Amino acid sequence: MLTRELAIAAYDLQRGELIPDRLTQRTHARYLRHAERAVRVYRRGQGRTRRELHGDVHRLFAAEEDCPARRIDALCKLLDDASQYARDRRGRAAALRREVFQQAALRHPLVTQPDRLFESREAAVKQQLAEKLGQTWPEVERQLFADVIDFHRLCRFDPEMDGRSLLARYNVAQVQAALYGAAAMTVWASEDFKTIVRYAKLARLMHTIQRDGPAAYRMQFDGPASALRGTRRYGVAMARFLPALLACRDWRMQARIPARRGDWTWRLRLTSQDGLHSHLPSPDEFDSTVECQFAEQWGADPREGWTLERESELLHCGQKVFVPDFVLRHQDGRAVLLEVVGFWTPEYLQAKLQTLELFRSHSILLAVDQQPRAAADYLGKLSRAAAAVIPYKTRLKVQDVLAAVQSQVG
Repeated sequence: MLTRELAIAAYDLQRGELIPDRLTQRTHARYLRHAERAVRVYRRGQGRTRRELHGDVHRLFAAEEDCPARRIDALCKLLDDASQYARDRRGRAAALRREVFQQAALRHPLVTQPDRLFESREAAVKQQLAEKLGQTWPEVERQLFADVIDFHRLCRFDPEMDGRSLLARYNVAQVQAALYGAAAMTVWASEDFKTIVRYAKLARLMHTIQRDGPAAYRMQFDGPASALRGTRRYGVAMARFLPALLACRDWRMQARIPARRGDWTWRLRLTSQDGLHSHLPSPDEFDSTVECQFAEQWGADPREGWTLERESELLHCGQKVFVPDFVLRHQDGRAVLLEVVGFWTPEYLQAKLQTLELFRSHSILLAVDQQPRAAADYLGKLSRAAAAVIPYKTRLKVQDVLAAVQSQVG
């Protein structure tokens, strides 16, 4: 993905719309040739530094009149995302620099041509230092700044990447970057609704669901601009949700994005027919979530007669829809629903409370991230609507859930 600094967008003042930068076949057909060459630079670039690779890519696009440097930087970032670089994780480069610089300082200044005043020839000193280290000077030089990001060296490049997929990822990444600052996002869906819900939960997005017709649903997401803490992490989570949405069918999306200055709010609109393409990410491409960790701890076998099922229930009450994260089913037929709340705001917890009130005929356990700002009155209100509230910090524990189940349903 791109950073916020690499986001490029146009603005339609009349309609109040934000339009992320997009490379199209009609307007930017020549970009495909450059993109193929850029991919080739990386494919053949094993052992070269990030700075060298970026320099070559910038030179490929230098002749394009309508190609700002930020667009090239964005393409380089996406090529880096498809790469693996060698990194100095043990601090060897820093230790090597100290030793080399300390030894060189004893012969300072180093000159190309020695004379009566300055006797230390640079080439000779480098040779002596390399021999002392048991290496050649080019080998020492390769390691000297290996901990600096510009001098990381390419180890591997994604063999599936080509020029066309690079440009497709660019178009998706610009929409993702626009969502970093969203206040809210709404998705209307029908055909692949349960898939969209699953990935929204994997991304731990704050959301509510309502029916929008016999087989249609409206999902309302709180955006990063509404989060009280972890704003950057939440923005990344929302951006990572986008490729999964793009892989689904028959949906439309609208996001509200506050202007960085003033009270103006931009609208970003997208549908499944807009031609953006992305591979459907597997669940493990998302950050490790509390839900995934909990399911892994539970395992496939029953625990005290209870089996864990993931997102197998779709509950309706009027226009309101509730899709719990887990269903615990006992071998005697009893069922308990488990909902996990990660990111939250007071407003989100209030909406969750209203949902629990509607479905209080079901046995619902609610696991809530015990943030430092978690006020006791919120948890108290939730506990009156849910069968039990299970506070957790970094990991939801199986024994805590089992204890809550046993205390509520026996």
